Amino acid sequence: GPAMPLFSVPKEVAVGTAMLGVAFATGMLAGKRYPSLVFGTPKSSKSIIGKSSPLWQYMLDHSLREHPILKKLRLLTADHPCGKMMVSCDQAQLMANLVKLIKAKKVIEIGVFTGYNTLNMALALPDNGTVVACDINEDYVKIGKPLWKEVRVEYKIDLRIKPAIQTLDELLASGEAETFDFAFIDADKESYNEYYEKCLRLIKKGGIIAIDNVLWSGRVLKPRKDDLATQSIHHLNEKLHRDARVNISMLPMGDGVTLAFKL
Repeated sequence: GPAMPLFSVPKEVAVGTAMLGVAFATGMLAGKRYPSLVFGTPKSSKSIIGKSSPLWQYMLDHSLREHPILKKLRLLTADHPCGKMMVSCDQAQLMANLVKLIKAKKVIEIGVFTGYNTLNMALALPDNGTVVACDINEDYVKIGKPLWKEVRVEYKIDLRIKPAIQTLDELLASGEAETFDFAFIDADKESYNEYYEKCLRLIKKGGIIAIDNVLWSGRVLKPRKDDLATQSIHHLNEKLHRDARVNISMLPMGDGVTLAFKL
């Protein structure tokens, strides 16, 4: 790492959270593989809270609360070559607070990676809560599994290693429509619309769907015709803006997250 830290916050806080765009996901997470996708950090020069802004440090200093085992998993993930795929911990904290706010018991996560946000939500759920965690890559999840056990929440996590569409269809077929409280979508972008539609059927009225990477490093401003990932995100953003089935808020957090509240 660099000799000088980006901020005066402790290294364990800065790592994995000090950059906007740390919430990058790739097509490797759930569904299909898209090796052409590039990892990176979006340019935040136009943002008031850029990655070198004292306001970003202030925000972390005055809002971040993180379970020690969550922090342990975040640092392990940050050392991974694909560590930038991890959701930022300030965003994860918001997800946990929303889960608690609506007294959620059943959660769907599409895109697990090492299981940081899976653990985050499992910690927020009551003892009888469940996270149905969807991914196709078991190797990444092996990083987080021991820590799920260490904090004794693995019994709340129902890990499904198969294409997420298949898992969602199975949940619908087994009569679980409108039984879930919360869904977090952070996987292959080309499938975002399908994930959203199926989650909307699975979520109760009053439930929340959180959709990650909706700003996609700013590429949504001028989606190239040959860039299917950006086109998919942009089309879903346009659709959500006029979707009468939900109320929405798009937040400039991480790489952009939209909260859709089912009516």
